[in-house]
Order: sequence, then C-alpha cells, then structure tokens
Amino acid sequence: MSSLTIQSVDTVIVDLPTRRPHKFKSVTMDYQSYVIARVRTADGIEGIGESTTPGGPWWGGESVETIKATIDTYLAPELIGQQASRIDLLLERMDRIAADNQFAKACVEMALFDAWGKALGVPVHDLLGGLFRESIPVTWALSADDADIVIGEAEEKLTAEGHRSFKLKAGAQRPEEDVSRILSVAKALGDRASVRVDFNAAWDANTAARWLPKLESGGIDLIEQPIPGWNIEAMGRLAAQLTIPIMADESVRSVQDAYTVCRYAAGDIFSLKVNKLGGLSRTKKTAAVAESMGIPCHGGTSIESSIGTAAAAHVYGALPNVTFGSELFGPKLLADDLTEESLVYDKGELQVPDGPGLGVRLDEVKLAEYRRS
Repeated sequence: MSSLTIQSVDTVIVDLPTRRPHKFKSVTMDYQSYVIARVRTADGIEGIGESTTPGGPWWGGESVETIKATIDTYLAPELIGQQASRIDLLLERMDRIAADNQFAKACVEMALFDAWGKALGVPVHDLLGGLFRESIPVTWALSADDADIVIGEAEEKLTAEGHRSFKLKAGAQRPEEDVSRILSVAKALGDRASVRVDFNAAWDANTAARWLPKLESGGIDLIEQPIPGWNIEAMGRLAAQLTIPIMADESVRSVQDAYTVCRYAAGDIFSLKVNKLGGLSRTKKTAAVAESMGIPCHGGTSIESSIGTAAAAHVYGALPNVTFGSELFGPKLLADDLTEESLVYDKGELQVPDGPGLGVRLDEVKLAEYRRS
C-alpha cells in the first residue's frame, strides 16, 4: 500500500457560469462558486475535494471565502504529516481546532477519501460499505420564478431527459402569491410527475400551518423545511398536521440534530447533504440515525460541480435508506465543469462513478480558466 502521509493541502476558488439564473428565497445566482482542495501525499497521490454554498452565505453562514480561509489557516496545518486514511481521527482534529465550519471540513475530507481510494485502486463507495444501488433517481430543481417559466422547463425535462419529479424553490413571494404559483405548476404537470416544494425555512410556524394544507390538497407530494431549522417542535406539529411528508433539511445539520429531529418526530424524511453535515463519514452516520428510527432519506445538493456530485453519489449510492432519490442536478445546471469526465445521466437517473477514488479527474485547463484571481 502506498504511503498516505499528507504532505500538502492547497485550495483555490473557482466561479462557474450556470445555464440559467437559479432563484432562491433570498438570492438569485447566475454563477456558482466553489472551493477546490488538493491533498497530496508522500507518494505523489493527489486527492481532490470540493465545497460550495448555494449562492452564498445565506443558507448556512459559510461562504467560499470563509471556507478557503478556514482550510488554509486552521485545518491544513492540522493535517500535514497525518495519514489520509484515518478519516475520523482527522475530523476530530479539525473539530478541536475549528468549531462548526462543516462545509470547510467536508471539502478536505472529500479529498482525503479521494486520495485513499486512489491509493487502494478502489472507488470511494467501496470505502463506505459498497454500493447498495448503481444509479440514483434525480429530482430536477426549479427556480422560484413565475409559473410559466418553471412549467416550460419542467415540460422540457420530462420530455428530453426523463425526469419524473420536480422541486420548486419557494418563499420569495407573499404566501398567497407563492401558493397560487405552486398550485399552477402542480396542475400543469398533473399526474405525469411528482411535485415537491422547498421553502428554505422562509415561513414562520403560523404561516405554514395556514397555507401548507392548501398545497397538500392541491397535489403537492412533499414539503421541505417550511420554517426555520431551530423550530423543531413546530416542525413536529406540522408533520402531524399533514398527511404528505415533511422533509427536514436546515433542521438536520449534524448527527446530533438527526437525533433531536427523531425525538420530536419533526421530519418524515431527512435531506442529507455532504457539505452541511461535514463530509461523507458524517453523512453516513446521520443516515444511520434515521435508519434506526425507520426514517427514509433524500440525497440533497448544494449545487455541486461534477467533483462534489460524484462524492455525493458515492455515499448516497452506499446507503440503504436513501429511498427518496436525490437532487444531484448540479452539473446539469452548470454551463461548464471542472472534470475531464462527464458524469453519466440516463433517463432521469445518475450513474454512480466506479473509477478509483471519486472516479473523476480535475481538468487543469478548466481550473485555470475559472480560477478566481
């Protein structure tokens, strides 16, 4: 086995254009920024990792600028001279030197897994227990735009790419306007596709209690994080009020959060995300908490490039209870990418890569083109 002693950790920020603007409750993004980490070992093996936040620090407090600074200043010095395969030990070392900063830790941990897999000549999913599924259904995320815009996009994805579930971003308008817009989309798609709604914690508990039943009766199949993540008890009341599932996202940002959500029955489904949970290892542990309570999981996204999407596919593909598909549409939203290989999407599903490590290689020309100066 090759030496996995870490010799260096380097980071860069890149900005990739998107094919169309993507509107959330707080911001609209027409490009996506990433931190790319490169971990090199004593035997010359390089592992790559990625972290990103969806349109800036509004979602989780971190940004690509803080992620890079945290890695360069605090995390990287803790890793030099350590063994890249000792994932949990290195996570504990990073925890001691930097509280929270899960997106930064996930970026580094992803590169460690990539290096470890390359050293052994095996895909990362083999290091996570092996594949449970070879491909993962992909829900296409629709922007919080006007109904006619998102209906047109959904119709195209239904016909051309075989997507059968769609998630609308919401929360950017007054509740009555948003509900009308959402119901128009659900009516247009009818029984041809599953329609889900993500509020990114935009409403308060009373607003949600008033308006969510109208979405349920209008054919919406799932509601994601309608209220702030901290309001666990109200999430439990909403889950009890509705017959359609409530998916917890902002409420599940750690393994410990997963336990609390289970305790209060505050989510019928967990949205897993590698970045928010601090890496692949902790994503697997969070899913195990859900599994212990019979809660299914969904493979969420922060709109990663093919690097982060490949990593997420490895862990989601290895988890038995990721039964509500995924939202790994990031590379399809981007106008360009950072890898030599393209990930394989077919009939609305993403194939889990099977090459060594993450199964994707960094395109140095693209990295130089999009690197932030």
